[in-house]
Order: sequence, then C-alpha cells, then structure tokens
Amino acid sequence: MKFYLIQNYSEESKITVNHRTMIYKIYFITLLLFTNQLIAQNPISPPGLYIADPTARVWEDGKLYIYGSLDESCDYYCSRKHHALSTEDLINWTIHENIFSSAGENDQLSYNDNLLFAPSIAYKDGLYYLYYCQPDKEHAEGLAISKSPIGPFMDGQYMDIGKYNEIDPDVFIDDDGVAYYCWGQFSLKMARLNPDMKTLDTTTIIDNVLTETEHHFHEGAFMLKIRGLYYLIFADISRADAPTCLGYATSDKPLGPYEYRGVIIDNNRCNPNNWNNHGSIAAYNGQYYVFYHRSTNACNKMRKACLEPIEILDDGTIPEVEMTSQGADPPLSAFSNIEAEWACLLFGNARINEFENKKECISGISNNDKIAFKYIDFKSGANSLNLRIRSGNTAGKLVVSLDKPWHSRLALINIEPGIEGEWSTISLPVKKVSGVHALWLHFYSKENGKIEIDWINFE
Repeated sequence: MKFYLIQNYSEESKITVNHRTMIYKIYFITLLLFTNQLIAQNPISPPGLYIADPTARVWEDGKLYIYGSLDESCDYYCSRKHHALSTEDLINWTIHENIFSSAGENDQLSYNDNLLFAPSIAYKDGLYYLYYCQPDKEHAEGLAISKSPIGPFMDGQYMDIGKYNEIDPDVFIDDDGVAYYCWGQFSLKMARLNPDMKTLDTTTIIDNVLTETEHHFHEGAFMLKIRGLYYLIFADISRADAPTCLGYATSDKPLGPYEYRGVIIDNNRCNPNNWNNHGSIAAYNGQYYVFYHRSTNACNKMRKACLEPIEILDDGTIPEVEMTSQGADPPLSAFSNIEAEWACLLFGNARINEFENKKECISGISNNDKIAFKYIDFKSGANSLNLRIRSGNTAGKLVVSLDKPWHSRLALINIEPGIEGEWSTISLPVKKVSGVHALWLHFYSKENGKIEIDWINFE
C-alpha cells in the first residue's frame, strides 16, 4: 500500500503560515489512500499531482529518489517549482514539495521568475547539485546546491555556456570521478564539468554526440554506465514523427561515438493528445527500471511519472517493454478497486481527467473508444463485476474483454441515461475468469464524450 506524505521545505516562518494547508493536504492524501485496499504503481504520483521528466537516483541513504518537472496546466509546460519523490520499496512514496523554486515561496532565483523545465541532480563530497533549465536564451541553464537530497536547494546561479544555451541538462559522474554534462535539443552536446561542479571545461565541448538523423534524438538525454558500457537514454522520435519513445545509444567511451540501439518504451496511446517522453534508468535492489512519463487531460502536458522493470542483456541491449498499470508491483488484484487513472492505454477520445477534490476518472468516453488495464490478477476465479460510472443523459454499450479488445468477452453492459452529474454503480454477473489478464473496456454509443468511469472491481 502506498503512502503519500506532502512535506513543505520552506523557511520556518512560512511553514507556520501554511500549517493548516499542510494538514489539509496530508489528510486528503491519507483519505485517498484508505478508500482502497490496493494502490497501483503507475502512475507513481497520486491524483492531482503531475511530475514529469523523471530523473531517478539512488543515494547513500539507500532510498531511490525521483526529480522531475512539475506540470500545472495544459496551457504551458512545467511550473516554477520542483518537487521530489522518494521511496524505500518502490511501493510507498513520499512527496517532498518545493525543493527548489524560481518564483513565489522559497524563490531561489534572483535573476528571473521563469518556468523550470526538466532538472538533473548529482552528488559530490557531501553536496547535492540540482541542475535546472529554463526558456531563457541567455540564462537557459543553472544550478543550486543543498546538503540534503530533498533540499531546499539554495542560491540558483546560471551557467555560462555561451552559444550552446539549451534545455534539458544531465550530469553523470564516472568511476574515476570525472563529471560529464549533457544537454540540448535535436543535437546533443557534451562536455566535462570542472571539479567545482559549477562550470564547464569549455575546451571539451562536443556537439552532435547524438543527432536526430542518426540516433532519432529529440531531447532529454540521461547518461549512465552499466558493466563498462556507457548509455545515453533520450526522447526518441523514430516513430509516428513524435518523441513518444525512450530510445538509447551506447559507447565504450563517455564522449562517444555512440551507436543507436533501439527503443526501451513507447508511451504512445497513453492519452489522446500525447506528444513527448523523457526519463531515466536506475537499478534498485538488484533490478533495473526505466522511468518515464505519460500525459493526461487530453493535452500533451499534465504528465505523470511511471516506471517499468527492464532487463539489460549480456550484449548490452535492452528489450523493449510495454506500458502497464502495475509498474513495479505484481498484477493488480481484481478484487480491489481498479482505479480509472491506472489505465495504461486509451484509444479514441477517452482521457484521464480530474473531477472532484483532485480525484481522477476516465472522461470523454465516446463511440468506439477502447481502454486497457495491464495486468489484472483474477486469482482462482471471479464471476461478477462492479463499475462506478457517470452517464448523464447518454446511453450506450460497454464490452468488457480479456487480453485483447476483441477476445474473451466477459460482459456486455447496457448503459442507460442517468441523472446529470450523479455517479451510479452497475453490478452484473460475468463469465467466470481466473488467472492474470489484460482488461479491456470497449464503448459503443451514438453520442460522444459523455461517459465517465471512476473504478471497476470484481467479486
């Protein structure tokens, strides 16, 4: 079971002022927790919180941390603050709020109030260095420093990298202690960081380490080393002319040349208006995971961090994995609520939206829309289902199937018009099912965009 605790790392006086807000947030998240017996792994961040571009790090305290952008609107990317997530088991997550900010409370940038895009973080000699980036051609990238992995990161200062100012920094420290800085869109730049971790050795800058033409590179590089091989993970534009994939390239030297090796995960079909991906790889308790994001709300923003287990083969390749609802968890129990926001595939107009008190549902469900949850454990058998739905004045049919939307039909649900704005629960018998399966919902109606689903479970 997950526990989400929101913590505010602001100045002491501001904590006092916001004490009531903190209590409300903690109460609300705890309330969400105990309304269900099982919480899914994907997305990692809870309803109403949108953390994208996840950089995963495992620090000396044994915890895994995620640092990322914080989306707050469909009108623009990101926000003016960064949150972090931490875990000791990949199941229970703690939210650390406002570890760094460019405006408002805990403002640590004196030279602008611009948005904060995807960050990176590194650790050296007892200090944590947060590398941030902004839509600012003169001051695109900078850093702030803390003695704690959860901040607060203080005194943001821009990095002068001349004509190469671009977004999406990443820092990798090699076994010999040399730190490398990666950044850029469409073509990846790399350079050595000086020992102060604040400035680049500009004599080592290399452009076109990765390119769109040769490597399908779009943006968002992340560097790591596995068994002596250097990996660059990045937003890959090799499919559908959109950077929905996380691709990777490898080299036996940190500065390359790099060979493109393929796709690790593709987040296409997570949302009707999906656009990009951005993520990282980390090993935890002997298992490698890919961290990525999925967009929501029928826009290409409002993104949520997710993870999937992966395998690194002896030849250095990483077999592609699919998006799931379970993430690092075992398959979801059919006998607890399967929450709408855990859907990993949405075909058509259906999208995940907030609807009340920052809860989330699947809304806008229209004719021929398909929705998938992967994977569900029916154990020794289930023979009935319950579905919480809001239909308004819409009528239609919902086909519930296993494995594929056209396979193993469990039930056909006739949806009758309801009372506008009111939720109802449909209960009916289904063909007995056991074992682990993907669960598909396929909707048919003459009216579009009216149906909403909150959860489904089985008995």
